[in-house]
Amino acid sequence: MSKTWKRLLCGVAGAAMLAPFAALGQGAWMPPAADKRCPSKWGASDERGSANMMSPETVMKATRLIRQGQVYELGKVLETAIPKFGTRVWSINTQRTAGPGGRNQQIGNEEVVITELGQVGTQFDALPHIGIGEDLYNCNKSAAIATRNGFTKLGVENVGALMSRGVMLDIAALKGVDILPATYEITVADLEAAIQRQGTPVGKADIVLVRTGWGRHYVTNNTAFNSGQPGVGVGAAEWLAARDIMLLGSDNWGIEVFPNPDKDLRFPVHQIMLTVHGIYQIENLNLEALSSDKAYEFAFVVQPLKIKGGTGSTVAPIAIR
Repeated sequence: MSKTWKRLLCGVAGAAMLAPFAALGQGAWMPPAADKRCPSKWGASDERGSANMMSPETVMKATRLIRQGQVYELGKVLETAIPKFGTRVWSINTQRTAGPGGRNQQIGNEEVVITELGQVGTQFDALPHIGIGEDLYNCNKSAAIATRNGFTKLGVENVGALMSRGVMLDIAALKGVDILPATYEITVADLEAAIQRQGTPVGKADIVLVRTGWGRHYVTNNTAFNSGQPGVGVGAAEWLAARDIMLLGSDNWGIEVFPNPDKDLRFPVHQIMLTVHGIYQIENLNLEALSSDKAYEFAFVVQPLKIKGGTGSTVAPIAIR
């Protein structure tokens, strides 16, 4: 048993610690009807979603937060030991490809990687990744744009480079624990309390990263990591989307609480962000150094790989302050 769970479960103190984690239901959520979410506010032909917010102004706003020149690497290392969701794979085969040859005895090495490149490690969810029935973002029909060689619309190659003001909302620190309990649902009240505690309001085109502490299980205890997760609830997701954020990230494998407290819902936060609002997501971020340094506001930079027709991309984002 982890130290966190021992703290939560032992004696009167443990009971007191559990009080803030009472389940707060979000009601019987249903996706909005097609005519309420389509066309997108960027037009019926839009394929970029929240990437449309990227502008010289967002870049300059971000640069004004750089005062120390300190860089935080937020991407996880890709290796055989990483936890993987479902049937996803990561396999690397190193090969000697040249030499030794010439008077200088040159040798060369390369590798063959077999993987779901868009959905392993620190991963960027693009707009074709999740839908509502047959509808993807902007009411594009999945069957109409899906081909063996990728999606003909909405692919991750449309995103481009994103640089904007980043805010980390440290919910684990707010609750006074290293790791939130597995089924904890982050609420609007939690987001507002973290914002007030840190002095970091959330606004248009911001990158919002939510720390649950769950990333501490990554590689070190994959069984625990994959067993479920604390994460953003439906109400909190809608609250963030209403603020026109550019991207939502977290240190767990799927952003949202899983399983959902409503047993009849499956990944509704993905639908809210990607399908309804066109807001991108990044999963499996390394937020521990930001938390340790109380670095709650920073310039955030990421660019997904240009995988034509891809549903996402492995990424290695950075935060700079």
